[in-house]
Amino acid sequence: MFPARTGTLDIHPIIMLSQQGWEDQKHPGKQLDVETLSQWLAERASLPYFRIDPLKIDVTAVTAVTSHAYALRYKILPVGVENNVVTIATAEPYVTQWMSELAHVNNMEIERVVANPVDIARYLDEFYSVSHSLRRATTDKSADDAHGATNFEQLVELGKSGRLDANDQDIVQIVDWLLQFAFDQRASDIHMEPRRDMGHIRFRIDGVLQNVYEMPPPVMTAVTSRIKVLGRMDVVEKRRPQDGRIKTKLHNGDEIELRLSTMPTAFGEKLVLRIFDPEVLLKDFTALGFNEKEIVAWNAMVTQPHGIVLVTGPTGSGKTTTLYSTLKQLAKPEVNVCSVEDPIEMVVTEFNQMQVQHNIGVDFATGIRTLLRQDPDIIMVGEIRDRETAEMAIQAALTGHLVLSTLHTNDAASAIPRLREIGVPAYLINATLLGVMAQRLTRTLCPHCKQPTDIDEDVWKAMTTPYKMSGSGRFFKAVGCDKCRDTGFMGRSGLYEILRMTPSLRKEIKPDSDAAEIRQAAIREGMVQLRIAGARKIAMGLTTIDEVIKVVPPDTDI
Repeated sequence: MFPARTGTLDIHPIIMLSQQGWEDQKHPGKQLDVETLSQWLAERASLPYFRIDPLKIDVTAVTAVTSHAYALRYKILPVGVENNVVTIATAEPYVTQWMSELAHVNNMEIERVVANPVDIARYLDEFYSVSHSLRRATTDKSADDAHGATNFEQLVELGKSGRLDANDQDIVQIVDWLLQFAFDQRASDIHMEPRRDMGHIRFRIDGVLQNVYEMPPPVMTAVTSRIKVLGRMDVVEKRRPQDGRIKTKLHNGDEIELRLSTMPTAFGEKLVLRIFDPEVLLKDFTALGFNEKEIVAWNAMVTQPHGIVLVTGPTGSGKTTTLYSTLKQLAKPEVNVCSVEDPIEMVVTEFNQMQVQHNIGVDFATGIRTLLRQDPDIIMVGEIRDRETAEMAIQAALTGHLVLSTLHTNDAASAIPRLREIGVPAYLINATLLGVMAQRLTRTLCPHCKQPTDIDEDVWKAMTTPYKMSGSGRFFKAVGCDKCRDTGFMGRSGLYEILRMTPSLRKEIKPDSDAAEIRQAAIREGMVQLRIAGARKIAMGLTTIDEVIKVVPPDTDI
């Protein structure tokens, strides 16, 4: 149908058609785009349509099928190698002369699929670029000149001897690709995990870890060293944990901040990069998942002149994002907002941030004591971990300051017994605590591909008991499309449980009262539990029962 084109400046006919702005007759109101036209072409050529997902492709295996020059000449991209079959993606299904040549060279069967020409062009360059850098990085250049590629044992010795320099151009290119790839995939964390035979790279996307790439241990060591250099960390020190941070820019000019953490393991340093997108802090509470009643309740607590407000939940539940977004809105020109954190998650220009440094005796309690001399209006304490920190936070609240902090408990009501366990007397809790908010993050359904579905009445009843919530609403399930990369989910939303300290609830806080008693009293005062907040989002078609159960099991008292 389309003649073979070898010029790099040629534009694929599908791209040209998509630029005409024609309406899709099957979907009125929607324009014909490259994806739709590519699917039409696949159907016309009687070939399967393939959506390229780089997270599901073994780059090392597919780039070994053919050279970059050959793939570029015919605009083809290997996307899978399994048993004796190579799957090749093309946007020109009627150009077939390359099939017999590749089948002969690889001695494997060729299976063709049609893919988006834009994706083929993008990943053709990306896959071969990183593969080329990886091969160069794992080759002892001097040995390669004399004897060819090194074997695995030589590579290990090469890595131990430091011959793989963190500033080597190939290592730099691998790191640049890794960071850009993570940003493109909406990853919140990058995990670089050394193993005996091969280092693993995993991304956390919408709260779920996914395998991305594997590289030889010497290359993993060099890449880790390169990232440590960028984060101003001690490259030589590998026996103790370290923290660092990187501030970089995306290709569109947006700034992204990364927090680094290393941990010594049996096979080397494990490195985790947490990605903080400044755009998150620009979101309002509705974008974070608050409903109208929750916004009113939260604002009622954080706009008080003095007292303590706590946010609870496990690691990765969005506590820091909630507090940063709140402080950003509270930090008016006439208000002095200060924080003491360990570590500073994200540098924000709107308020003053102080880093805890245990090696020189600056802990949370010392930090709060210092902040109290800085004439603050609002203080944010990264976490209340011990009695001394709790006492200083209480003292700050008693002397007319608003204190925001986090606490590790499973629900809002458990924060009060937790404070008593730390050593805070019940009367001081009564005098200073304004409220507690527990939160979780649940994946939200992709709005482009979610489909209606039925719901298991027994599971729904178990989740909503003792409340009476109808299970006859419109519920949806995850499907998967190109917009969400076939996961069926796009982004995450918060589930919130807000316990406000009312006069009647303060009467329930006694030296011997437990979390269950406080929880029941708070429910009578109007507190909505986490699982009910999750059930409401299910009924609104925002998420699924399985996703809510992952973060708030229905058989708990939470």
